[in-house]
Amino acid sequence: MSELNIVCLDLEGVLVPEIWIAFSEASGIPELRRTTRDEPDYDKLMRWRLGILREHGLGLKDIQATIRKIDPLPGAKDFLGALRARTQAVILSDTFTQFAQPLMEKLGWPTLLCNALEVGDDGMIADYKIRVAQSKLSTVKALQSVGFDTIACGDSYNDLGMIRASKAGFLFRSTEQIIADNPDLQHFDTFDGLKEAIFEAL
Repeated sequence: MSELNIVCLDLEGVLVPEIWIAFSEASGIPELRRTTRDEPDYDKLMRWRLGILREHGLGLKDIQATIRKIDPLPGAKDFLGALRARTQAVILSDTFTQFAQPLMEKLGWPTLLCNALEVGDDGMIADYKIRVAQSKLSTVKALQSVGFDTIACGDSYNDLGMIRASKAGFLFRSTEQIIADNPDLQHFDTFDGLKEAIFEAL
């Protein structure tokens, strides 16, 4: 058994609710419910979102007000704590530093690698900066290049690369379509089941 393991977890849909769905409900804009579970092209999805925000005059503070009310999924903090007691764990997300801070506080300040927003003087989101292309897969490969084995878990299309590149990978509370398209991947609906699978893979 290698001791050089890092568990790489998606954030939204795995540890916390989907931020954009929560904001869609808070703002009354149903179009913003669309996520990477529905649209594999992240750049296309984000540019579409930013267009809707501009159209409705909604800025960063509006989204942050919603995020501060979001709590981690039931059991997520304990699950993450159990992982961190056994091995290294890192959250790989396509969210943004300006969104994530309140959520990281509620999860006990785990390590998060994500992206950043460019915000104008008027408080409107002007653009976004991706840390690296295919950030989750690129990060897993980088960790492997410095001697770590990775175990990955996610729920969306943009998690499949890191899941398949890892020595073990799992889907968690994913969509029927993604599960059907990837029948060889183990799928879990409970943190206890996922935790046991990860511990076995260690």
